[in-house]
Amino acid sequence: MFDADDLNARYSRRTMIEAMLGLVGIAVLCDLPTARATAAEARSSTTQRFFSANEAITIDALVAQIIPTDETPGAREMGVVRFIDYALAGFLAPLAATFRTGLTDFETNCRVQHAGSDGFATLSADQQILWLHQVEHTPFFESMQQLTVLGALTMPQYGGNRNGLGWQMIGFEDLHAFSPPFGYYDRNYPGFDSPESAS
Repeated sequence: MFDADDLNARYSRRTMIEAMLGLVGIAVLCDLPTARATAAEARSSTTQRFFSANEAITIDALVAQIIPTDETPGAREMGVVRFIDYALAGFLAPLAATFRTGLTDFETNCRVQHAGSDGFATLSADQQILWLHQVEHTPFFESMQQLTVLGALTMPQYGGNRNGLGWQMIGFEDLHAFSPPFGYYDRNYPGFDSPESAS
Protein backbone atom coordinates (compact mmCIF):
# COMPACT_ATOMS: atom_id res chain seq x y z
CA MET A 1 0.00 0.00 0.00
CA PHE A 2 1.18 3.55 -0.77
CA ASP A 3 2.84 5.20 2.21
CA ALA A 4 2.77 9.02 1.90
CA ASP A 5 5.32 9.49 4.66
CA ASP A 6 7.74 7.11 2.95
CA LEU A 7 7.30 8.87 -0.39
CA ASN A 8 7.86 12.28 1.16
CA ALA A 9 11.07 11.00 2.72
CA ARG A 10 12.23 9.57 -0.60
CA TYR A 11 11.63 12.86 -2.38
CA SER A 12 12.74 15.26 0.32
CA ARG A 13 14.98 17.91 -1.12
CA ARG A 14 17.85 17.47 1.32
CA THR A 15 17.91 13.68 0.99
CA MET A 16 17.94 13.88 -2.79
CA ILE A 17 20.68 16.50 -2.92
CA GLU A 18 22.89 14.66 -0.47
CA ALA A 19 22.41 11.37 -2.32
CA MET A 20 23.31 12.87 -5.68
CA LEU A 21 26.14 15.25 -4.81
CA GLY A 22 28.75 12.65 -5.68
CA LEU A 23 27.48 12.54 -9.25
CA VAL A 24 28.64 16.07 -9.99
CA GLY A 25 31.94 14.46 -10.93
CA ILE A 26 30.39 13.54 -14.28
CA ALA A 27 31.46 16.98 -15.48
CA VAL A 28 35.08 15.84 -15.37
CA LEU A 29 34.31 13.38 -18.16
CA CYS A 30 33.05 16.09 -20.48
CA ASP A 31 34.86 17.39 -23.54
CA LEU A 32 35.90 20.74 -22.04
CA PRO A 33 36.15 22.79 -25.28
CA THR A 34 32.67 21.62 -26.29
CA ALA A 35 31.37 22.30 -22.79
CA ARG A 36 32.74 25.83 -22.88
CA ALA A 37 31.13 26.50 -26.26
CA THR A 38 27.84 25.11 -24.99
CA ALA A 39 28.09 27.30 -21.90
CA ALA A 40 28.65 30.43 -23.98
CA GLU A 41 25.58 29.68 -26.09
CA ALA A 42 23.47 28.82 -23.05
CA ARG A 43 24.26 32.21 -21.56
CA SER A 44 23.38 34.14 -24.70
CA SER A 45 20.32 32.32 -26.07
CA THR A 46 16.79 31.59 -24.93
CA THR A 47 16.06 29.00 -27.64
CA GLN A 48 15.96 25.25 -27.12
CA ARG A 49 18.59 23.14 -28.82
CA PHE A 50 17.55 19.57 -28.01
CA PHE A 51 14.01 19.41 -26.64
CA SER A 52 10.86 19.90 -28.66
CA ALA A 53 8.29 22.21 -27.08
CA ASN A 54 6.32 19.24 -25.70
CA GLU A 55 9.46 17.52 -24.39
CA ALA A 56 10.51 20.69 -22.61
CA ILE A 57 7.11 20.89 -20.88
CA THR A 58 7.49 17.30 -19.65
CA ILE A 59 11.06 17.85 -18.45
CA ASP A 60 10.02 21.06 -16.70
CA ALA A 61 7.31 19.19 -14.79
CA LEU A 62 9.74 16.39 -13.95
CA VAL A 63 12.51 18.58 -12.54
CA ALA A 64 9.91 20.54 -10.56
CA GLN A 65 9.05 17.33 -8.71
CA ILE A 66 12.70 16.34 -8.15
CA ILE A 67 13.65 19.71 -6.64
CA PRO A 68 10.30 21.36 -5.91
CA THR A 69 9.65 24.99 -5.23
CA ASP A 70 8.62 25.56 -1.62
CA GLU A 71 9.95 28.13 0.84
CA THR A 72 13.08 28.24 -1.33
CA PRO A 73 13.51 28.22 -5.11
CA GLY A 74 13.34 24.89 -6.94
CA ALA A 75 14.63 23.45 -10.20
CA ARG A 76 12.41 25.72 -12.30
CA GLU A 77 13.85 28.88 -10.81
CA MET A 78 17.37 27.43 -11.10
CA GLY A 79 17.07 27.03 -14.88
CA VAL A 80 17.62 23.26 -14.78
CA VAL A 81 15.63 22.54 -17.96
CA ARG A 82 17.85 24.92 -19.90
CA PHE A 83 20.98 23.25 -18.56
CA ILE A 84 19.75 19.77 -19.53
CA ASP A 85 18.63 20.97 -22.97
CA TYR A 86 21.99 22.53 -23.81
CA ALA A 87 23.98 19.70 -22.23
CA LEU A 88 22.24 17.03 -24.34
CA ALA A 89 22.79 19.10 -27.47
CA GLY A 90 26.44 19.69 -26.54
CA PHE A 91 28.83 17.88 -24.24
CA LEU A 92 26.34 15.13 -23.31
CA ALA A 93 25.36 14.50 -26.94
CA PRO A 94 26.56 10.86 -26.82
CA LEU A 95 23.79 10.22 -24.26
CA ALA A 96 21.10 12.14 -26.16
CA ALA A 97 19.55 9.28 -28.17
CA THR A 98 19.23 7.04 -25.12
CA PHE A 99 17.79 9.91 -23.11
CA ARG A 100 15.16 10.69 -25.75
CA THR A 101 14.13 7.03 -25.99
CA GLY A 102 13.74 6.95 -22.21
CA LEU A 103 11.70 10.15 -22.25
CA THR A 104 9.41 8.77 -24.97
CA ASP A 105 8.86 5.56 -23.01
CA PHE A 106 8.24 7.57 -19.83
CA GLU A 107 5.50 9.62 -21.50
CA THR A 108 3.96 6.68 -23.37
CA ASN A 109 3.70 4.56 -20.24
CA CYS A 110 2.35 7.51 -18.28
CA ARG A 111 -0.46 8.03 -20.81
CA VAL A 112 -1.31 4.32 -20.69
CA GLN A 113 -1.42 4.42 -16.89
CA HIS A 114 -3.51 7.62 -16.87
CA ALA A 115 -5.93 7.09 -19.74
CA GLY A 116 -7.32 10.32 -21.10
CA SER A 117 -4.44 12.48 -19.90
CA ASP A 118 -2.22 14.47 -22.23
CA GLY A 119 0.94 13.32 -20.49
CA PHE A 120 2.89 13.72 -17.29
CA ALA A 121 2.80 17.52 -17.19
CA THR A 122 -1.01 17.57 -17.21
CA LEU A 123 -1.36 15.32 -14.15
CA SER A 124 -2.03 16.73 -10.71
CA ALA A 125 0.97 17.04 -8.39
CA ASP A 126 -0.19 14.00 -6.40
CA GLN A 127 -0.59 11.93 -9.56
CA GLN A 128 2.84 12.99 -10.76
CA ILE A 129 4.47 11.91 -7.50
CA LEU A 130 2.64 8.57 -7.55
CA TRP A 131 3.82 7.95 -11.11
CA LEU A 132 7.42 8.86 -10.25
CA HIS A 133 7.20 6.44 -7.34
CA GLN A 134 6.40 3.69 -9.85
CA VAL A 135 9.28 4.54 -12.21
CA GLU A 136 11.89 5.70 -9.71
CA HIS A 137 14.23 2.76 -10.38
CA THR A 138 14.21 3.06 -14.18
CA PRO A 139 17.41 4.21 -15.92
CA PHE A 140 15.59 7.22 -17.37
CA PHE A 141 14.37 8.56 -14.05
CA GLU A 142 17.72 7.91 -12.39
CA SER A 143 19.39 9.92 -15.17
CA MET A 144 16.82 12.68 -14.63
CA GLN A 145 17.72 12.84 -10.95
CA GLN A 146 21.41 13.09 -11.80
CA LEU A 147 20.95 15.75 -14.46
CA THR A 148 18.60 17.79 -12.27
CA VAL A 149 21.05 17.91 -9.39
CA LEU A 150 23.94 18.61 -11.76
CA GLY A 151 21.94 21.46 -13.35
CA ALA A 152 21.07 22.87 -9.93
CA LEU A 153 24.67 22.88 -8.68
CA THR A 154 26.68 23.57 -11.83
CA MET A 155 28.50 26.84 -12.42
CA PRO A 156 25.83 29.33 -13.61
CA GLN A 157 27.58 29.93 -16.94
CA TYR A 158 26.56 26.42 -18.00
CA GLY A 159 22.87 27.40 -18.07
CA GLY A 160 21.70 26.03 -14.71
CA ASN A 161 22.05 27.23 -11.11
CA ARG A 162 20.58 30.57 -12.19
CA ASN A 163 21.87 33.41 -10.02
CA GLY A 164 23.61 30.84 -7.83
CA LEU A 165 20.27 29.67 -6.39
CA GLY A 166 21.41 26.06 -6.16
CA TRP A 167 24.55 27.05 -4.26
CA GLN A 168 22.45 29.16 -1.90
CA MET A 169 20.25 26.14 -1.18
CA ILE A 170 23.20 24.07 0.05
CA GLY A 171 25.03 27.01 1.69
CA PHE A 172 27.96 27.11 -0.76
CA GLU A 173 29.81 30.40 -1.29
CA ASP A 174 31.89 30.81 -4.44
CA LEU A 175 34.91 32.55 -2.91
CA HIS A 176 38.33 32.94 -4.53
CA ALA A 177 40.21 32.83 -1.26
CA PHE A 178 41.60 29.78 0.47
CA SER A 179 43.23 28.91 3.76
CA PRO A 180 46.14 26.47 4.05
CA PRO A 181 46.60 23.93 2.67
CA PHE A 182 44.07 24.74 -0.05
CA GLY A 183 45.19 27.31 -2.59
CA TYR A 184 48.48 28.28 -0.96
CA TYR A 185 50.42 26.85 -3.90
CA ASP A 186 48.84 29.69 -5.93
CA ARG A 187 49.68 32.47 -3.50
CA ASN A 188 52.18 34.09 -5.94
CA TYR A 189 49.92 33.69 -8.96
CA PRO A 190 48.65 37.04 -10.35
CA GLY A 191 45.10 37.65 -9.22
CA PHE A 192 45.19 35.24 -6.27
CA ASP A 193 43.21 36.73 -3.39
CA SER A 194 44.97 35.44 -0.30
CA PRO A 195 43.49 35.82 3.18
CA GLU A 196 46.39 38.15 4.05
CA SER A 197 45.65 40.53 1.18
CA ALA A 198 41.98 40.66 2.12
CA SER A 199 42.72 41.71 5.69
